[in-house]
Amino acid sequence: MIRYLYMEQHRSQYRIAKMAQWLQVSKSGYYAWRKRSKNRRYAENESLLKEIIRIHEESRGTYGIRKITHEINRKSEKPINHKRIERIMRENGIRSKSHRKYKATTNSGHNLPVVENILNRNFTADKPGQKMVSDITYIPTVAAQNFCQRFSK
Repeated sequence: MIRYLYMEQHRSQYRIAKMAQWLQVSKSGYYAWRKRSKNRRYAENESLLKEIIRIHEESRGTYGIRKITHEINRKSEKPINHKRIERIMRENGIRSKSHRKYKATTNSGHNLPVVENILNRNFTADKPGQKMVSDITYIPTVAAQNFCQRFSK
């Protein structure tokens, strides 16, 4: 079915015979698939997709799978599993804006002076308070911004 969907989406760009050859399906199978009426599940998924898009747009793209599922189930008589919502969203490229895989906290590509490493990973000390180390480069502060502006000129 996915191959036939691909063929349907690209039929204006490529010949059906060529796509059938590439995808290793028969032309007659594709045309039979087009004539076939959509099953109940397909129709439900289509209406569910419209509802997902509506909720996603109303939330300005911030709602993810769980919140969209909750909204749909709040209004529906028959509960819908979050995995089904997830699959439909994934197949149609719908994602929440807040989904981030990685947040860069350090920018090493700069021309600012770098402090010399005087400890050289030797953290042992003769008495308490002789060597104290910290790293707060991930906390943006006004002082740090002013420092960076002064040295970037």
